[in-house]
Amino acid sequence: MTSEITLFVNPTAGRGRGAHAAQPAAAALRAAGFSVRTVIGEDAGDALRRARAAVDGGTGALIAVGGDGLVGLALQAVAGTRTPLGVIAVGTGNDFARALGLPVRAPAAAGALVADALKGARVRDVDLGRVGATWFGTVLASGFDSRVNDRGNRMRRPAGRLKYDLAMIAELAAFRPIPYRLRLDDGQVRELEATLIAVGNGPSYGGGMRICAGADLADGLFDVTVVGDCGRATLLKVFPRVYKGTHLDHPKVTVHRAARVELAAEDVTGYADGERLGALPLVAECVPGAVRVLGP
Repeated sequence: MTSEITLFVNPTAGRGRGAHAAQPAAAALRAAGFSVRTVIGEDAGDALRRARAAVDGGTGALIAVGGDGLVGLALQAVAGTRTPLGVIAVGTGNDFARALGLPVRAPAAAGALVADALKGARVRDVDLGRVGATWFGTVLASGFDSRVNDRGNRMRRPAGRLKYDLAMIAELAAFRPIPYRLRLDDGQVRELEATLIAVGNGPSYGGGMRICAGADLADGLFDVTVVGDCGRATLLKVFPRVYKGTHLDHPKVTVHRAARVELAAEDVTGYADGERLGALPLVAECVPGAVRVLGP
């Protein structure tokens, strides 16, 4: 493995934690004998071009310093290659790092772990989801949760998490069950009304919301969580349970496992790793061992 390592940094992640986190991460890698090069893009497109150039140039590893958004960009650069991915999770959500059992918002510890893993060549292959040419590591969201994202993204004020809390309240007031068409692997198309359908490569999204609590990054399958046609009162009871994953026991919730998922619904957007994919219909495929990750 080459001794040159690339830090892929989002300076604005976690309200500025990304820029600060790069320093202890780089120090840990240099102390372990690695040469560190830092990549910071002017925007998402430029950042991805730079990350891909580093991978194509033979960097020993791509180390993403930021949140799930930046990790998602890093996945586009390393998926399907032999270049390992390290994660210094300092964003708001950090769900991919959680799924891997990595330190969260502890950049010095995460940097030391990555350096140790590089020295010991400790890498493992994990699955990724893919929609068209786009890879994702955690959850593809559609339905009530994606409509909250849509509304929150349209709101200019307030800033931060409060914006999405207000968007959730507004969506609850207007919510009606969504008619979906769902196909798992080569099965029949199912027509159903649901509050949301989440396709999980990993167990959580939104900063620890365990919507697909049983999802395993190395089983070659998605966990598909279907929250049925809940009324507002039922949804208010069920949704808080998602942080512990106990919502899966509710009679309105079913879980399926599949390697390929087709989702269709009118006026519904799909989001993966917190980023907008586009309007349904979408087809998601689970690709076994699509990325090499550094860690315990």
